[in-house]
Amino acid sequence: MFKNTKNLIFFTIFVLVLTACNIPGLKPNPTPILFPTPNYTMTALFSVDVTDPTATPPVIVVTQAEPTAYPTLEPTQIPTLAPTQTPIVITATPQSTATSVPTATNTTIVRAGNWVTASYLNTAPNLDSVWDEWNTTKYPAKYVAYGSGEWKNSDDLEGSFRLGWDNTYLYVAVKVLDDKYVQNATGQDLYKGDSIEILFDTNLYGDLNSNSLSSDDFQIGVSPGKGGVDGIKEGYLWFPSGKSGGISGIKIASTDGDGVYRVELAIPWTVLGITPANGQQYGFGLSISDNDNESSNIQQSMVSNLPNRSLVNPTTWTLLTLTK
Repeated sequence: MFKNTKNLIFFTIFVLVLTACNIPGLKPNPTPILFPTPNYTMTALFSVDVTDPTATPPVIVVTQAEPTAYPTLEPTQIPTLAPTQTPIVITATPQSTATSVPTATNTTIVRAGNWVTASYLNTAPNLDSVWDEWNTTKYPAKYVAYGSGEWKNSDDLEGSFRLGWDNTYLYVAVKVLDDKYVQNATGQDLYKGDSIEILFDTNLYGDLNSNSLSSDDFQIGVSPGKGGVDGIKEGYLWFPSGKSGGISGIKIASTDGDGVYRVELAIPWTVLGITPANGQQYGFGLSISDNDNESSNIQQSMVSNLPNRSLVNPTTWTLLTLTK
């Protein structure tokens, strides 16, 4: 009897041990670890949204590096073209505008300098080299792009300019601080005297990151007057080389006095092959050459609105926007 009771006790204890894990109030088994599926909102941050490729180009925000000194090229290194500097690369990230435009995250865009605007002029300026009717932004041209050893100070050479446009012309007004006006060169050599140079990329977004010249890049030279600002004025196209020569239809007015000369230009859009419109953007640069040697045609120095100007690298040119 006692033996049977003992066996019954052991059997009861054994059953309780086997069922302990399912007794209410005891800790259950841990919940399995489940890994979440990919967050497609985050994935979308890295996707590319391509829209109408004919849309107005985007406005771009530049982060510009500090200018760095680079060696200049001598005139003989660029046949018939004004000498330049080796460029640095400035990067920017595109931003969307009100108009639907092609965008891509993390796209590197290359353009340099302080960007400029040309305002639409309802009334064409009177080309008399006086700025009284110009109600547009004035931009400096003060970076020494060539001949730093010959450049003395801002009184020797420095400039500023304004831009405007209508359906027929691109208008440019230039003021130059120059203690001595000397211009005895003509044609393709006019940069070897006091003169103005305009760089213009007519297909900015077609070859935005190209660091070499192409047929849509223009280099225009302007002489305010041979022998003096009252002398014969001239516009000359150096590049594209297939179109080089004197510029037909360009209008030039100039005056000087007290170490300053002023120039107003009207460049026909037909020269650039452009039908202008509000919001269009182009590559642009303006430079001023100086010669104080009356006995020799030579380019002694050049200042520019481009801090790291290189004629042969359009990515060192700035960006021009037409506004209306």
